Amino acid sequence: MRPLVEGLYSLHLYIAIQAVLTRASNLTSIAWLDVALLVVPAAFLVLTISDARRRGWTRALLRAVRRALVWSIIVALTFVIVWGLNYQRVPLTERLRYDGARVTAVAVRSIAGTAAEESNRLHDAAHALRSPDDAVDPTLASAFSRALGDLGLPTAIVVGRPKATLLDSYFRRAGVSGMTDPIFLETLVASDVLPFERPFVVAHEWSHLAGIADEGDANFVGWLTCVRGSAADRYSGWLFLYGELAGSLGRDDRAAIAAKLEPGPREDLRAIRERNARNVNPRLSAAGWRVYDSYLKANRVESGAASYAHVVRLVAGTSFSADWRPELR
Repeated sequence: MRPLVEGLYSLHLYIAIQAVLTRASNLTSIAWLDVALLVVPAAFLVLTISDARRRGWTRALLRAVRRALVWSIIVALTFVIVWGLNYQRVPLTERLRYDGARVTAVAVRSIAGTAAEESNRLHDAAHALRSPDDAVDPTLASAFSRALGDLGLPTAIVVGRPKATLLDSYFRRAGVSGMTDPIFLETLVASDVLPFERPFVVAHEWSHLAGIADEGDANFVGWLTCVRGSAADRYSGWLFLYGELAGSLGRDDRAAIAAKLEPGPREDLRAIRERNARNVNPRLSAAGWRVYDSYLKANRVESGAASYAHVVRLVAGTSFSADWRPELR
Protein backbone atom coordinates (compact mmCIF):
# COMPACT_ATOMS: atom_id res chain seq x y z
CA MET A 1 0.00 0.00 0.00
CA ARG A 2 2.73 2.49 0.96
CA PRO A 3 4.71 2.26 -2.32
CA LEU A 4 1.46 2.68 -4.26
CA VAL A 5 0.47 5.78 -2.28
CA GLU A 6 4.02 7.16 -2.59
CA GLY A 7 4.26 6.62 -6.34
CA LEU A 8 0.78 7.60 -7.49
CA TYR A 9 -0.41 10.06 -4.87
CA SER A 10 2.29 11.69 -2.70
CA LEU A 11 4.84 12.27 -5.48
CA HIS A 12 2.37 13.22 -8.22
CA LEU A 13 -1.33 13.89 -7.56
CA TYR A 14 -0.80 15.49 -4.18
CA ILE A 15 1.90 17.82 -5.54
CA ALA A 16 -0.54 19.15 -8.14
CA ILE A 17 -3.32 19.61 -5.57
CA GLN A 18 -0.95 21.33 -3.13
CA ALA A 19 0.28 23.84 -5.69
CA VAL A 20 -3.26 24.94 -6.55
CA LEU A 21 -4.62 25.17 -3.01
CA THR A 22 -1.62 26.79 -1.32
CA ARG A 23 -1.13 29.28 -4.14
CA ALA A 24 -4.81 30.25 -3.79
CA SER A 25 -4.82 30.45 0.02
CA ASN A 26 -1.62 32.53 -0.08
CA LEU A 27 -3.57 35.33 -1.78
CA THR A 28 -5.01 36.48 1.56
CA SER A 29 -3.54 37.08 4.99
CA ILE A 30 -6.76 35.68 6.48
CA ALA A 31 -6.74 31.94 7.14
CA TRP A 32 -9.27 30.22 4.91
CA LEU A 33 -9.75 27.63 7.64
CA ASP A 34 -10.98 30.41 9.94
CA VAL A 35 -13.55 31.47 7.33
CA ALA A 36 -14.75 27.88 6.99
CA LEU A 37 -15.00 27.48 10.77
CA LEU A 38 -17.31 30.51 10.84
CA VAL A 39 -19.30 30.05 7.63
CA VAL A 40 -20.05 26.31 7.75
CA PRO A 41 -21.70 26.27 11.23
CA ALA A 42 -23.57 29.47 10.38
CA ALA A 43 -24.86 27.97 7.13
CA PHE A 44 -25.88 24.79 8.95
CA LEU A 45 -27.82 26.82 11.54
CA VAL A 46 -29.56 28.95 8.90
CA LEU A 47 -30.64 25.87 6.93
CA THR A 48 -31.94 24.19 10.09
CA ILE A 49 -33.98 27.26 11.11
CA SER A 50 -35.33 27.58 7.56
CA ASP A 51 -36.41 23.92 7.62
CA ALA A 52 -38.09 24.44 11.01
CA ARG A 53 -40.12 27.35 9.72
CA ARG A 54 -41.32 25.40 6.70
CA ARG A 55 -41.66 21.87 8.11
CA GLY A 56 -41.64 22.12 11.89
CA TRP A 57 -38.86 21.33 14.35
CA THR A 58 -39.23 17.55 14.34
CA ARG A 59 -38.68 17.22 10.60
CA ALA A 60 -36.07 20.00 10.69
CA LEU A 61 -34.02 18.13 13.28
CA LEU A 62 -34.20 14.91 11.27
CA ARG A 63 -33.01 16.78 8.19
CA ALA A 64 -30.26 18.39 10.29
CA VAL A 65 -29.01 14.96 11.34
CA ARG A 66 -28.94 13.78 7.72
CA ARG A 67 -27.25 17.01 6.63
CA ALA A 68 -24.62 16.67 9.35
CA LEU A 69 -23.89 13.12 8.21
CA VAL A 70 -23.58 14.12 4.53
CA TRP A 71 -21.41 17.14 5.29
CA SER A 72 -19.20 15.05 7.57
CA ILE A 73 -18.69 12.50 4.81
CA ILE A 74 -17.82 15.27 2.35
CA VAL A 75 -15.27 16.76 4.76
CA ALA A 76 -13.76 13.33 5.48
CA LEU A 77 -13.41 12.51 1.78
CA THR A 78 -11.93 15.94 1.10
CA PHE A 79 -9.41 15.41 3.90
CA VAL A 80 -8.35 12.03 2.53
CA ILE A 81 -7.95 13.28 -1.05
CA VAL A 82 -6.31 16.61 -0.22
CA TRP A 83 -4.01 15.45 2.58
CA GLY A 84 -4.83 12.29 4.52
CA LEU A 85 -3.37 9.71 2.13
CA ASN A 86 0.10 11.10 2.93
CA TYR A 87 -0.07 9.18 6.21
CA GLN A 88 0.36 6.03 4.13
CA ARG A 89 3.49 7.13 2.29
CA VAL A 90 6.96 5.57 2.58
CA PRO A 91 8.78 6.89 5.71
CA LEU A 92 12.13 8.66 5.46
CA THR A 93 13.93 5.72 7.09
CA GLU A 94 13.31 3.79 3.86
CA ARG A 95 14.61 6.64 1.69
CA LEU A 96 17.72 7.49 3.72
CA ARG A 97 20.82 5.48 4.47
CA TYR A 98 19.54 4.89 7.97
CA ASP A 99 20.77 2.29 10.43
CA GLY A 100 19.11 1.99 13.83
CA ALA A 101 22.29 0.45 15.23
CA ARG A 102 23.96 3.85 14.94
CA VAL A 103 21.46 5.36 17.37
CA THR A 104 23.51 5.12 20.56
CA ALA A 105 23.95 7.33 23.61
CA VAL A 106 27.45 8.19 22.37
CA ALA A 107 26.14 9.30 18.98
CA VAL A 108 23.33 11.36 20.48
CA ARG A 109 25.73 12.99 22.96
CA SER A 110 28.12 13.87 20.13
CA ILE A 111 25.43 15.49 17.97
CA ALA A 112 24.04 17.32 21.01
CA GLY A 113 27.51 18.76 21.56
CA THR A 114 27.55 19.93 17.94
CA ALA A 115 24.11 21.49 18.38
CA ALA A 116 25.34 23.38 21.44
CA GLU A 117 28.44 24.62 19.61
CA GLU A 118 26.44 25.74 16.57
CA SER A 119 23.89 27.49 18.78
CA ASN A 120 26.70 29.36 20.53
CA ARG A 121 28.36 30.34 17.26
CA LEU A 122 25.18 31.53 15.53
CA HIS A 123 23.40 33.28 18.40
CA ASP A 124 24.58 36.86 17.87
CA ALA A 125 24.14 36.85 14.08
CA ALA A 126 20.75 35.19 14.38
CA HIS A 127 19.41 37.84 16.75
CA ALA A 128 20.47 40.57 14.34
CA LEU A 129 18.17 39.17 11.65
CA ARG A 130 14.40 38.90 11.53
CA SER A 131 11.94 38.34 8.69
CA PRO A 132 8.38 39.79 8.60
CA ASP A 133 5.93 37.64 10.53
CA ASP A 134 3.34 37.52 7.73
CA ALA A 135 5.62 37.08 4.73
CA VAL A 136 7.40 34.15 3.12
CA ASP A 137 11.13 34.39 3.85
CA PRO A 138 12.77 33.79 0.43
CA THR A 139 15.99 32.54 2.02
CA LEU A 140 14.14 29.94 4.07
CA ALA A 141 12.02 28.99 1.05
CA SER A 142 15.16 28.43 -1.03
CA ALA A 143 16.69 26.35 1.76
CA PHE A 144 13.49 24.29 1.92
CA SER A 145 13.68 23.52 -1.79
CA ARG A 146 17.32 22.44 -1.44
CA ALA A 147 16.47 20.20 1.54
CA LEU A 148 13.74 18.46 -0.46
CA GLY A 149 16.15 18.00 -3.36
CA ASP A 150 18.75 16.47 -1.03
CA LEU A 151 16.10 13.96 0.03
CA GLY A 152 15.19 13.11 -3.56
CA LEU A 153 11.71 14.58 -3.14
CA PRO A 154 9.82 16.90 -5.53
CA THR A 155 10.90 20.51 -5.08
CA ALA A 156 7.91 22.10 -6.84
CA ILE A 157 6.20 22.83 -3.52
CA VAL A 158 4.40 26.14 -3.06
CA VAL A 159 5.41 27.30 0.41
CA GLY A 160 2.69 28.66 2.65
CA ARG A 161 2.38 32.25 3.79
CA PRO A 162 2.60 32.13 7.62
CA LYS A 163 -0.77 33.21 8.98
CA ALA A 164 -2.41 34.00 12.29
CA THR A 165 -5.62 32.13 13.08
CA LEU A 166 -8.74 32.36 15.19
CA LEU A 167 -7.46 29.18 16.83
CA ASP A 168 -4.55 31.16 18.27
CA SER A 169 -5.92 31.22 21.81
CA TYR A 170 -6.17 27.42 21.76
CA PHE A 171 -2.69 27.11 20.22
CA ARG A 172 -1.14 29.20 23.00
CA ARG A 173 -3.02 27.48 25.83
CA ALA A 174 -2.35 24.01 24.43
CA GLY A 175 1.32 24.60 23.62
CA VAL A 176 0.87 24.24 19.85
CA SER A 177 3.42 26.21 17.81
CA GLY A 178 1.85 25.79 14.40
CA MET A 179 -0.46 23.79 12.19
CA THR A 180 -0.89 22.90 8.54
CA ASP A 181 -4.49 23.31 7.51
CA PRO A 182 -5.28 19.93 5.86
CA ILE A 183 -8.15 21.28 3.75
CA PHE A 184 -6.80 24.51 2.21
CA LEU A 185 -3.12 23.58 2.75
CA GLU A 186 -2.07 26.81 4.44
CA THR A 187 0.49 27.48 7.16
CA LEU A 188 -0.78 28.65 10.56
CA VAL A 189 1.61 29.88 13.27
CA ALA A 190 0.88 30.68 16.92
CA SER A 191 1.34 34.33 17.92
CA ASP A 192 3.53 33.54 20.91
CA VAL A 193 6.22 31.75 18.91
CA LEU A 194 9.46 33.62 19.64
CA PRO A 195 11.40 35.12 16.70
CA PHE A 196 14.27 32.64 17.00
CA GLU A 197 11.81 29.72 17.04
CA ARG A 198 9.84 30.90 14.03
CA PRO A 199 12.11 29.69 11.17
CA PHE A 200 12.01 26.10 12.41
CA VAL A 201 8.26 26.19 13.12
CA VAL A 202 7.56 27.49 9.60
CA ALA A 203 9.95 24.98 8.01
CA HIS A 204 8.29 22.15 9.94
CA GLU A 205 4.86 23.18 8.65
CA TRP A 206 6.19 23.54 5.10
CA SER A 207 7.39 19.96 5.41
CA HIS A 208 3.78 18.95 5.93
CA LEU A 209 2.87 20.96 2.82
CA ALA A 210 5.39 18.77 0.96
CA GLY A 211 3.35 15.74 2.01
CA ILE A 212 5.59 14.71 4.94
CA ALA A 213 2.87 13.60 7.33
CA ASP A 214 4.90 11.91 10.07
CA GLU A 215 5.80 14.49 12.73
CA GLY A 216 9.30 13.10 13.29
CA ASP A 217 10.02 13.12 9.56
CA ALA A 218 8.69 16.69 9.37
CA ASN A 219 11.00 17.69 12.23
CA PHE A 220 13.92 16.18 10.32
CA VAL A 221 13.04 18.03 7.10
CA GLY A 222 12.48 21.24 9.06
CA TRP A 223 15.92 20.93 10.64
CA LEU A 224 17.55 20.12 7.26
CA THR A 225 15.88 23.22 5.85
CA CYS A 226 17.12 25.49 8.63
CA VAL A 227 20.76 24.36 8.41
CA ARG A 228 20.71 25.42 4.74
CA GLY A 229 19.34 28.89 5.45
CA SER A 230 20.48 32.17 6.96
CA ALA A 231 22.22 32.51 10.30
CA ALA A 232 18.82 33.03 11.93
CA ASP A 233 17.46 29.91 10.25
CA ARG A 234 20.46 27.80 11.22
CA TYR A 235 20.29 28.99 14.82
CA SER A 236 16.58 28.14 14.99
CA GLY A 237 17.22 24.64 13.64
CA TRP A 238 20.17 23.86 15.87
CA LEU A 239 18.52 25.24 19.01
CA PHE A 240 15.45 23.09 18.30
CA LEU A 241 17.61 20.01 17.75
CA TYR A 242 19.60 20.72 20.91
CA GLY A 243 16.37 20.61 22.91
CA GLU A 244 15.30 17.32 21.34
CA LEU A 245 18.69 15.67 21.80
CA ALA A 246 19.22 16.92 25.35
CA GLY A 247 15.80 15.64 26.34
CA SER A 248 16.78 12.12 25.26
CA LEU A 249 20.00 12.02 27.29
CA GLY A 250 20.49 10.83 30.84
CA ARG A 251 20.83 13.35 33.65
CA ASP A 252 24.65 13.43 33.77
CA ASP A 253 25.09 13.64 30.00
CA ARG A 254 22.40 16.31 29.77
CA ALA A 255 24.14 18.40 32.43
CA ALA A 256 27.51 18.02 30.67
CA ILE A 257 26.06 19.18 27.34
CA ALA A 258 24.13 22.03 28.97
CA ALA A 259 27.39 23.28 30.49
CA LYS A 260 28.66 23.91 26.95
CA LEU A 261 25.90 26.42 26.21
CA GLU A 262 26.85 30.07 26.39
CA PRO A 263 24.60 32.71 28.04
CA GLY A 264 22.82 33.69 24.79
CA PRO A 265 21.35 30.29 23.86
CA ARG A 266 20.79 29.52 27.53
CA GLU A 267 18.71 32.70 27.86
CA ASP A 268 16.67 31.80 24.75
CA LEU A 269 15.87 28.36 26.14
CA ARG A 270 14.82 30.03 29.39
CA ALA A 271 12.55 32.38 27.41
CA ILE A 272 10.86 29.37 25.80
CA ARG A 273 10.28 27.76 29.19
CA GLU A 274 8.89 30.99 30.62
CA ARG A 275 6.57 31.45 27.64
CA ASN A 276 5.22 27.95 28.12
CA ALA A 277 4.81 28.44 31.88
CA ARG A 278 2.97 31.71 31.25
CA ASN A 279 0.65 30.61 28.41
CA VAL A 280 0.16 26.86 28.50
CA ASN A 281 -2.73 25.35 30.43
CA PRO A 282 -1.42 21.92 31.51
CA ARG A 283 -4.85 20.25 31.49
CA LEU A 284 -5.83 21.65 28.10
CA SER A 285 -2.42 20.80 26.67
CA ALA A 286 -2.59 17.22 27.97
CA ALA A 287 -6.11 16.78 26.62
CA GLY A 288 -5.14 18.24 23.26
CA TRP A 289 -2.13 15.97 22.91
CA ARG A 290 -4.22 12.93 23.86
CA VAL A 291 -6.67 13.78 21.10
CA TYR A 292 -3.84 14.34 18.62
CA ASP A 293 -2.17 11.11 19.72
CA SER A 294 -5.41 9.23 18.99
CA TYR A 295 -5.76 11.01 15.65
CA LEU A 296 -2.23 10.02 14.59
CA LYS A 297 -2.71 6.42 15.66
CA ALA A 298 -6.02 6.30 13.76
CA ASN A 299 -4.01 7.31 10.70
CA ARG A 300 -1.56 4.45 11.29
CA VAL A 301 1.20 6.48 12.92
CA GLU A 302 1.91 3.77 15.49
CA SER A 303 3.91 5.94 17.88
CA GLY A 304 1.27 8.66 17.87
CA ALA A 305 2.34 12.04 19.26
CA ALA A 306 5.62 10.44 20.36
CA SER A 307 6.61 10.51 16.66
CA TYR A 308 7.81 14.10 17.20
CA ALA A 309 10.90 12.73 19.01
CA HIS A 310 11.67 10.43 16.07
CA VAL A 311 13.94 13.21 14.77
CA VAL A 312 16.59 12.16 17.31
CA ARG A 313 16.76 8.66 15.82
CA LEU A 314 16.78 10.02 12.28
CA VAL A 315 19.65 12.43 12.89
CA ALA A 316 21.71 9.90 14.86
CA GLY A 317 21.00 6.95 12.57
CA THR A 318 21.40 8.60 9.15
CA SER A 319 24.67 8.81 7.21
CA PHE A 320 25.55 12.38 6.20
CA SER A 321 28.12 13.74 3.79
CA ALA A 322 29.52 17.28 3.95
CA ASP A 323 27.26 20.11 5.12
CA TRP A 324 24.79 17.69 6.71
CA ARG A 325 23.64 16.33 3.38
CA PRO A 326 21.83 13.02 4.04
CA GLU A 327 22.91 10.04 1.99
CA LEU A 328 20.13 8.16 0.18
CA ARG A 329 19.68 4.44 -0.36
